[in-house]
Amino acid sequence: MMHEEQYNFVKYFERSIKENWDRPAVTDYGTNVTLTYGQLAINIEKLHILFKECGIKKNDKIAVMGKNNSNWIAVYLATVTYGAVIVPILQDFRANDAIHIVNHSGSKLLFISDINWEGIDLDQIPKVLAAVSLNDWHPISLALDPTKINYESIAQRFKQKHPDGYWAKDVHFDERSNEEVGSINYTSGTTGFSKGVIMPLNGLAGNVRYAIEHNLVCPQSRQVAFLPMAHAYGCAFDFLACLAAGGHTYLIGRTPSPKILLKAFAETKPTVILSVPLILEKIYKKMIVPQIQKPPVSWVLKVPFLDEVVCAKIREELIQAFGGEFQQMIIGGAPLNPEVEAFLYRIKFPMSVGYGMTECAPLITFTPYAEGSKLYSCGRPLPGIMEVKILNPNEQGIGEVVVRGENTMLGYYKNPQATKEAFTEDGWLRTGDLGLVDADGFLFIKGRCKTMLLGPSGQNIYPEEIEAKINNMPYVLESLVLQQEDNRLVALICPDYNEVDADGLTPEQLVEQLEETRKQVNSELAAYEQISLVKLYPHEFEKTPKKSIKRFLYSNMA
Repeated sequence: MMHEEQYNFVKYFERSIKENWDRPAVTDYGTNVTLTYGQLAINIEKLHILFKECGIKKNDKIAVMGKNNSNWIAVYLATVTYGAVIVPILQDFRANDAIHIVNHSGSKLLFISDINWEGIDLDQIPKVLAAVSLNDWHPISLALDPTKINYESIAQRFKQKHPDGYWAKDVHFDERSNEEVGSINYTSGTTGFSKGVIMPLNGLAGNVRYAIEHNLVCPQSRQVAFLPMAHAYGCAFDFLACLAAGGHTYLIGRTPSPKILLKAFAETKPTVILSVPLILEKIYKKMIVPQIQKPPVSWVLKVPFLDEVVCAKIREELIQAFGGEFQQMIIGGAPLNPEVEAFLYRIKFPMSVGYGMTECAPLITFTPYAEGSKLYSCGRPLPGIMEVKILNPNEQGIGEVVVRGENTMLGYYKNPQATKEAFTEDGWLRTGDLGLVDADGFLFIKGRCKTMLLGPSGQNIYPEEIEAKINNMPYVLESLVLQQEDNRLVALICPDYNEVDADGLTPEQLVEQLEETRKQVNSELAAYEQISLVKLYPHEFEKTPKKSIKRFLYSNMA
């Protein structure tokens, strides 16, 4: 365990605030709101006063739910530096799910955006003393004396406590051991069952430590945070690591469409970019595919030496589209389409794929681009922080990935049975993923244990690999491969209607095109992996915040 003060999670932020007092910390992108580290510290101190007025004690739970904004970040940091436990709730959760999480966690305060408050009232969350708006700090609903915690009264108490102002020298957060619980993150996976991940401060510190020591973040960092802060991936690196290093985070509170993101990248010129595969794949499909399919370019790409000139040109255009100043792009949260990855690897685009899970806050494996990542791999285990091994590997070396180390959760909140099932008898955390580790220590993920299908003679079928091939075909936006009771495979396909409309396809022609897609994909598959039928699905599949399809919702549609 990391006990040294330099790795203490709370002290990371105390040091960063003092050292970067006048530097910009967070910007609500699209507004004129930018907080310096000093201004963020003042908001944290005011929240500490509010917590005290509400009678919040050490280890009490405080929930936060809303879009990415500077107030969300202030609540998170104020909670962990006060000695309480933060409970981030994804803004996409429905009201009844949010109510369950607040009640299950026993949260005493709820900070929530006005739009997320719709459908909730204080009677449904009886343990909550107050609900406070993330929009402007006004009390939304109270079981307390409203004169004690409104904005004006807190500002007055702040002035009484700090009559000469609040400065860097005044910042002092109470010591907290890294072994204490820092957060409870409720998962939103593809299985439909949400569990509260108990994460010690040590796990949060492990991710921050890795990012700083491997130069993923630094005082000059500029990052565009479009992944939800309530999700472990965005929280760890766009927020916690960036601010611990003294960097500047631009918070995107809107739906991160490629158009919005490319505009933000062009304006802010980030130094490092975190993304989920879906965003990169959409940009690849819109920007790169039309270029490389044109006859002159497609021909040149097949000619040795000449192809290097074209690849360099495409690489430079793509780098400029992302702002032109980033050192590397980090991809995580879901598998990256192999064809997209292979092409980006070919053109030497500065990108690395990592692997993690909420239960590890989240990072498990990663190899920075400069250190030589391998095609299709998720990098090596974080040195000195995480270990990985393959449980019960088959003849190809594929088995369940199990992990242990600094970033690992303590268990699932109020769920001893799920906690027991999550760990092996000797203490390794089961990831539920299938993978292999090569001779150089690189991890390769093959699929989910729960999604793996069995062929007619017991062969392992990984539907994600087949879906990746389908998704690269014309007129396909996304797909799901399911298995019927007779073991035949069916592909649900959501069409790319923009492409369909641009080419003027009739419904009958679209069906014909997708049948051609089925035949072409089957030509690249083994006999036991063949798609027997294609079914049209009218709209995008429902996804988790990290853009993985909620497969359980469609299991009976084969």
